[in-house]
Order: sequence, then C-alpha cells, then structure tokens
Amino acid sequence: MQFTAISTTQRGLDGLIARDIARRILSGELPPGTVLPSEVELGEQLGVSRTALREALKQLTSKGLIESRPKTGTRVRPRISWNILDAQLLDWMSGMDGTLEMYHQFLDFRRVIEPHATKLAAENATTEQRIELSRVYDELCQRARDFSPEEWVEVDTRFHSLIFQASGNCFYLPFGNLLTTVFKWFISHSSRDGGMCLAEHHQIYKAIMMADGEAAYQASLALMNAKRHRL
Repeated sequence: MQFTAISTTQRGLDGLIARDIARRILSGELPPGTVLPSEVELGEQLGVSRTALREALKQLTSKGLIESRPKTGTRVRPRISWNILDAQLLDWMSGMDGTLEMYHQFLDFRRVIEPHATKLAAENATTEQRIELSRVYDELCQRARDFSPEEWVEVDTRFHSLIFQASGNCFYLPFGNLLTTVFKWFISHSSRDGGMCLAEHHQIYKAIMMADGEAAYQASLALMNAKRHRL
C-alpha cells in the first residue's frame, strides 16, 4: 500500500488528506478490514505533518470510515458503519468511478421517502412556500425551453429541496439540504439526452398548489418510476 504526497500550501490541509483517504476507501481501493500504515509512515508517504494527519484521521473516524485500536492500528470499517448521509462524505464521492450503482441506490431511497414528503408538502406548505415553488417551477419550465445542463440541475435541485422543506416534518427538513449534493449528481445524470421529465414535475407542482396530498404522492411516485428517470 503506497500513498502519494499531497502537494499544497493552502489552509485546510487536513480536509484534503481526509478526502484523499476517504475516496480510496469509498472506491474500494482500501477495502474494509485494511490496516492503514502507522501515523509516521503515512505522514511520510503523504508528505504532511502528524498534526494535520491526526486531524484528518479524526474526520474519517467521525464519518465511520475508520477506527483506531491499541495494538491493532487504524483499520477501515465495514461499509455498514459508514455515515453515508454525511454531507461532506457525499461531496467527496462526487465524480468517483462506480457511482452508477450509487445512483440506483439513491433512486431506491428516494422512492421510499420523497413521495410521502411530497404528500406532506401538498398538505402543509405555507403560502410563502407555495409562492416560492411556483417561482421555481416557472424557472424550471424556462430552463427546459432553453436547456442548459448546469442551470437545469441547479433549478431542479431547488425544486426537490423545497418539497422537503415544505413538508412541515422536522425529520424530513434536513433532507432538503443534506441530499443536495446527491440530488445534483442524480439530476445531472438522469437529465442527459433530454430526460427532464417536465410533465411529471408539472403534476407534482399542480398537486401541491391544489393541496391534494394523494395526487402529490402519486405524481412523485410517477416521477421516480418514469422511464427516463430510471437511468
């Protein structure tokens, strides 16, 4: 096992170290059970101070990726222990090889929670939130007419995030922010070649504006199951 020196003079070196090691773990290059080199050896390979390395290892430990034990050293933890919904961990995954499987798993996850969140949004959204959703939907239509991949991803992400925020359920609220990174990956991937599913978005928007919870649930589920949205 050999690590390459990290070349940087900028602040936040510990974050760069953590990201480098995390991506090796997430990609399978360092599979669960792998014992990392000692702090001295790893610090020399990466060309960083032990202080920065220790801070990086603390970050990885807090995200469930590694654990340190006396005499046995620092070991990569099983995948089941990873805090996969950690916002920074999600950001570190961006652009990695093998993320197609992650897209499919994320869609399975969305099928479980987003239709119900959409139902709650239809029932609980405030007047201000409905006005904001209307504004975002109008912008979504504009982006569909004058398609720009980057702008579409940004607006569509806001559309779905707003649904979670409008649900009124304190356990759903964090998803609007926490999953923003994955929404952007997913939407960017699923909107390729025109897979924008604007008709399905319209049904969701209409149901929420009419405060029809059941119609909102079914419209959201239809979006999850749309052929162009299934990758």
